[in-house]
Amino acid sequence: MKKICIVTTISDTMKAFVLDSAKYLHNVGGYDVTLICDRDENFARELPEYLHYIPVKIKRGISLSGFSTMRKLRKIFEKERFDMVQYSTPNASYYASWAAKKAKIPVRLYCQWGMLYISRKGLVRAAFKHLEKKICNNSTYIQPDSFGNLEFCRREGLYGEKNSGVIWNGSAKGVNLEKFDISKKSEYNAEIRQKYGILENDIVIGTVGRLGREKGSNELIKAFEILKRSYPGAKLMLVGPIEKKNTIEPRVLKYFLECEDIIKVGWTNEVEKYLSAMNVFVIPSYREGFGLSAIEASAMAVPVVATEYPGPANVVVNKKTGFRIKIGSVDEIVSAVELILMNEENSAAMAQNAYSYAKVAFDERIFLEKYLENRRRILGDVQ
Repeated sequence: MKKICIVTTISDTMKAFVLDSAKYLHNVGGYDVTLICDRDENFARELPEYLHYIPVKIKRGISLSGFSTMRKLRKIFEKERFDMVQYSTPNASYYASWAAKKAKIPVRLYCQWGMLYISRKGLVRAAFKHLEKKICNNSTYIQPDSFGNLEFCRREGLYGEKNSGVIWNGSAKGVNLEKFDISKKSEYNAEIRQKYGILENDIVIGTVGRLGREKGSNELIKAFEILKRSYPGAKLMLVGPIEKKNTIEPRVLKYFLECEDIIKVGWTNEVEKYLSAMNVFVIPSYREGFGLSAIEASAMAVPVVATEYPGPANVVVNKKTGFRIKIGSVDEIVSAVELILMNEENSAAMAQNAYSYAKVAFDERIFLEKYLENRRRILGDVQ
């Protein structure tokens, strides 16, 4: 039984993007799987016994503890002699790629699910790009989760064609069509609208993700202010944590916090219910590895407006399942949302197209089959 180790910075990433594929690697692929992330006792208790868990102190952001983390990881890798170490998220990838190379792990797989340097400028951009390049150089194979990011990174010289690729149509995991069950959309829609006192004919513009500048929150809130003039009953629904208030413009933050028509849901493990209540889904991010929430919205037949950037742009078929817009443009968010809302027939067609696209191109069951096939090939178990 070959041994695979998967490393991320925090357990939330494991739960959201890794756990299902880790179970599949063991149950279907027959691999011995170990998970490493920052300590989380609840996460440890919830894991099935066949998945090994080694907690290692891995903090987000810049920290001197990183040197200790790299040494700890190297010792673990040298002891366990994994056949493959897979890593994702910035800190975990930098630490694990260095440690795995030093420990002479034969297969070092970088799952490139978003890059910090893309949204930076000047010296900060150069520094983060250098770190990204180091991770890629330490890795034997690089696997971004979108074709847009694959092409971008090849143009940037981060890696070549020989040691990089995307699984199937992209994403880190696909979409679970049993959880995001279109047959329950009407039921979920009624439940959420009743919960928040949203009238049947009220427009709901929604997004999933944390509040923050890089998530395009400034532009989305400003666009909502403008849209309220034409749609007085409109609601803005944010599903996700309010984490980086200091990155939001003061006036915009004040409006966001005080406006009763902005619904602040917070974190939930029932995203599918909230997506069902939305008329339009907007992902105005400055950077994303892929933009899985947009595919989940599509699976619930919600038209999507996404920034024209590697990652988010790959999850929208422009003018068919939604619209692609320029990064940082309030006017383009407003125009795209209005184009969807003003034409009911067109909106219904886009909703159906979005659902069909998600079902055909991103079904998690098919993705997992492709994922296992990819891992077997990388490990040399199949040609």
